[in-house]
Amino acid sequence: MSLDESLTRVVARYEELGSLLASPNAPSSGDFARMSKEYADLTSVVEAINRLRKAQSEMQDLASLMGEEESDAEMKSIAEEEFRSLKEKLPELERQVQILLLPKDEADEKNAILEVRAGTGGEEAALFAADLFRMYQRYAEAKRWKFEIMSLNETGIGGFKEAIASISGRDVFARLKFESGVHRVQRVPDTESGGRIHTSAATVAVMPEAEEVDVKIEDKDLRIDVFRASGPGGQSVNTTDSAIRITHIPSGIVVSQQDEKSQHKNKAKAMRVLRSRLYDHQRQMLDNERAATRKNQVGSGDRSERIRTYNFPQGRVTDHRINLTLHKLDRIMDGELDEMVDALTAEDQAGKLAELS
Repeated sequence: MSLDESLTRVVARYEELGSLLASPNAPSSGDFARMSKEYADLTSVVEAINRLRKAQSEMQDLASLMGEEESDAEMKSIAEEEFRSLKEKLPELERQVQILLLPKDEADEKNAILEVRAGTGGEEAALFAADLFRMYQRYAEAKRWKFEIMSLNETGIGGFKEAIASISGRDVFARLKFESGVHRVQRVPDTESGGRIHTSAATVAVMPEAEEVDVKIEDKDLRIDVFRASGPGGQSVNTTDSAIRITHIPSGIVVSQQDEKSQHKNKAKAMRVLRSRLYDHQRQMLDNERAATRKNQVGSGDRSERIRTYNFPQGRVTDHRINLTLHKLDRIMDGELDEMVDALTAEDQAGKLAELS
């Protein structure tokens, strides 16, 4: 099917949905909600198609004007200039339409579970993990997303061994999904008297927050252990057995939660994380299958892949997947991630377009 035929089918479906939704014999509530969402999703696509077709139509009219013998020289010159201008814009208009027609990642609109863990580098790695966690928290604030801290395992001097948060809002997973992997830092630790640069790392995992309908978990597949919560250095957090450890036996995934004083609340939080990890595990398996035949892939989802280096002495951040270096480390650590996220998204879209060509 040619691109023009695909566009005609999209516009026809959009007009059909518009008529059905406006009809006195409205569909049932379930169908109405589904159709309304499809109609809303197609709106931006049809707007882009209309912009493309308007440019194509204007180019045809200008070509006709340029070909008329009776047209005066000045009119022809204006027409030629406008024609050249539209011809230059046409590839970008076509690209916009093609990107909007790419298969959607069903998880893009979901909220996300963010997990940051200290890697190699001891206390400095834990301090860097805390810096990364706050970076994402600031980014969420800038996006007006809700950032809910679910679990913190602190070192006692400001570092995080592990930190988990739920982030909810518009297009959260779509904006954060390429952050998963190993983040490396190069800087002089506060504890380093000789001024030597140390290298340490932290691991970031961003998972779409799964609903109960996304993942079915059988009670028989779970082992739930209850224990007494403790803080840094063994300090008692509370005196009741409220901490929860849930093991999903088939996958071996283990989730612990102890931040709440209520066992019920800890279990609810642990189940949210477990559900998202299982959903993410299923997605990764599918992605790995697709990647076997994929030439271009920005986000492999491999948690062991070194994706980015933060060099403090030089004030730069480099994303190794797309060879992008930005000399604005302070602003990035302050949550200004859009330029990096936009570049990763564009590279992923370009790879998908290349697969279709």
